[in-house]
Amino acid sequence: MSQTRRALHGVAELVLAGPQYRATGSIRLRITPGGFATTEEPRVMVVVDQLVAGERRVPLDGATCARLHPDAGAPAGLYSDGSGVASGETLSVDAAEALVIMAGFSDGDAALRLFAPGAEPVLWPEHFDLAITVDEVDYGISAGDSHLPEPYAYVGPHRPRRGEFWNAPFGATRPLRELAGVEGILEFLRRGRDET
Repeated sequence: MSQTRRALHGVAELVLAGPQYRATGSIRLRITPGGFATTEEPRVMVVVDQLVAGERRVPLDGATCARLHPDAGAPAGLYSDGSGVASGETLSVDAAEALVIMAGFSDGDAALRLFAPGAEPVLWPEHFDLAITVDEVDYGISAGDSHLPEPYAYVGPHRPRRGEFWNAPFGATRPLRELAGVEGILEFLRRGRDET
């Protein structure tokens, strides 16, 4: 799944967040049915394995970020991490793998909204994770990374915690495949809150 995840991360960062940042000063992205989208102008979204801008739909597989958007590029000077995808790099996106990632983000978005109704989940382009912060604790969903190469839920307190629940250097994680959808994610988030 790493090639698909990397490609989707690159599109989120270079095609959605970068142009949005240059136009509005915001890198925040949001979850939409089947994918994710900008929160400001220009209005652009990814639906599974396609880029959608107005009536235009372009398959991501085999495309480059430069071909997908004339102003493709990361938000300059904001963070040192990122996807590592170059604007001219050919993207490899498997639709079935993209569906798994999008389902994880969709379930995570629903769980986060139930967990903290007053918080607005944000899909952050630098780490390609969906998150909220409540009382100095980050709660979220990652599409996967070097820590855990598959979609997972996490709880990341700003001050380190110790104990059986805390299984990651930054807090606690659980693969989404072990959490059984929205209710399982919500239970994990609540346990994380109770453990902090």
